Amino acid sequence: MNTVSATPLGRLLTVGEVAQRSGLAVSALHFYEAKGLISSIRTRGNQRRYGRDVLRRLGIIKVAQRVGIPLSEIQTAFASLPQGRTPTVADWQTLSARWKNELDARIRQLSLLRDRLTGCIGCGCLSIESCPLRNPFDRLGEEGPGARLLEAENEVWAFRGEP
Repeated sequence: MNTVSATPLGRLLTVGEVAQRSGLAVSALHFYEAKGLISSIRTRGNQRRYGRDVLRRLGIIKVAQRVGIPLSEIQTAFASLPQGRTPTVADWQTLSARWKNELDARIRQLSLLRDRLTGCIGCGCLSIESCPLRNPFDRLGEEGPGARLLEAENEVWAFRGEP
């Protein structure tokens, strides 16, 4: 964090103002700052002050989290943006393009889960005689623990219908 020197404080926002304008709790702002997603400068009295660009960054964080982008990926994406400047439309297009493929994959995965939810998601129980997977000798168990068919790339529904 930098200390305010010649920067006119009238152009900067207090933590309370940012919280009010963003709809986020002060603790969330401190958390995002600790993670390096936003930054502040300090007054001589050690109070945080934020540039107005932080409001756009917080908006991006909220949208990205709402669609399920993990905070670590938001952090990685933000590393490509210069600090102290409001992210532009071009910046948003770059960030959203990074996340589009991941969201498409997540949508496919959730659709697969939804469509097969009443059948089997490869939980490994395989003790139910009516299991549509019909996985004799627990072949999926050889691939490792967990719900093997939950991952789209691990799809092995070819077992379905085998004796």
